[in-house]
Amino acid sequence: MPYFSIIIPVYNRPDEVDELLESLSKQPFLDFEVLLIEDGSSIKCDLVAQKYSHLLNIRYFFKENSGRSETRNYGMEKAEGEYFVFFDSDCVIPPFYFEKIKKNLTDNYTDSYGGPDKADKSFSDLQKAISFSMTSFLTTGGIRGSKGAKMEKFVPRTFNMGFSKEVYKTVGGFKDMFGEDIDLSLRIRNNGYTCQLISDAFVYHKRRVDLRSFYRQVHVFGMARISLYLLHPTSMKLVHTLPALFTIVSLLMIILSFFNVWFLLPLAIYFTLIFITSFFQYKKLSIALISIITTAIQLYGYGWGFIKSFIKKVIFGNTQSVKDELNKYYNKK
Repeated sequence: MPYFSIIIPVYNRPDEVDELLESLSKQPFLDFEVLLIEDGSSIKCDLVAQKYSHLLNIRYFFKENSGRSETRNYGMEKAEGEYFVFFDSDCVIPPFYFEKIKKNLTDNYTDSYGGPDKADKSFSDLQKAISFSMTSFLTTGGIRGSKGAKMEKFVPRTFNMGFSKEVYKTVGGFKDMFGEDIDLSLRIRNNGYTCQLISDAFVYHKRRVDLRSFYRQVHVFGMARISLYLLHPTSMKLVHTLPALFTIVSLLMIILSFFNVWFLLPLAIYFTLIFITSFFQYKKLSIALISIITTAIQLYGYGWGFIKSFIKKVIFGNTQSVKDELNKYYNKK
C-alpha cells in the first residue's frame, strides 16, 4: 500500500491536471497514489490521467457533480494510503515536496499539516500579482503562510494540506459549506490532534483567474468567515475582521475627501507600500502596478463579503441554505 494518497477534485480542468500530474511524475519520492476525482465535468481529464498512468500510481473516478467537499470525501473513501494529501487542480508541485513531507513526518510526526503557496517565475504578471496579494505580509494573505503562524494558530488550506487516515476516521470529512477546509482544520485541532506548518513544503498556486473571478473568490472567503464564526465562535480573531474594517475606513476617507483631499493620504501611503514591496519582490513595474489592483480587490472583496454576510446572518439571522449559496457561486464560475 502507498504511504500517501493524493486526492484531487477536478471540474472541467484537463490542462491544469496535465501540469499537476507532470509535476508529480517528477517527484523522486513516489510512495504515493493519485486519486483524480472528476466532479461531473463536461470536459473530462480521463485521457490526461491515462497519459501519466505509466509514470504514476493513478486512479481516475467520475461521479455526478456535487461540489468539492463531497468530491474530496469521495476520494478519501477510495484512498488506500495512510496519509491523505490534498492539492487544488491549479497547483504545480515542486520537486522534493514529498521527500520534505516524509522527512518532517519521520522526524517530528504530526497528525495534520499545511504548507504555503508561491508564484513560479513562469507565471503571468496577473498570476504573480494575485499571488502577492494572497501571500504578502501587507495584506491578510500573510496569515496563510509562515508569517500567519505568528498572527493566529496555523490553519491549513486544501491547496496544500494533509492529514492521517486516523484523523479522517475520527473527525470525518469536509462539510458542504464556505470555508470547508478551515472548518475541518478546526475540528481536527478540537479533537486533540496535532497540526503544524511545514514552511518549506510549498506549492506553486497558479490561480488561472481574471480580475472579476478573483473578486468573486475573495468575496466568498469573506462570507465564509461568518459561516465559520457561527460554527466555531472562538475561531474569529481580530485579523479576520481587518479587511472589513479597511473597507469601512476607506469609505469614510473617500467621503471625507470631498471636504479635504488629505483624508486620502493614508490610502495613498498604503498602496504606495504595496507597489514598492511588489516591485522589490518581482523586479517588474507591471506586476507592481497590477498588485495595487489585486490588493484592492483582495481587501475590498473579502471585506464586503464579510460585512454583507455579518449583516445577513448575524444581525438579521437569515440562515439561507449554505447549499444554495454554494450553488449560486459555482454556477457563476
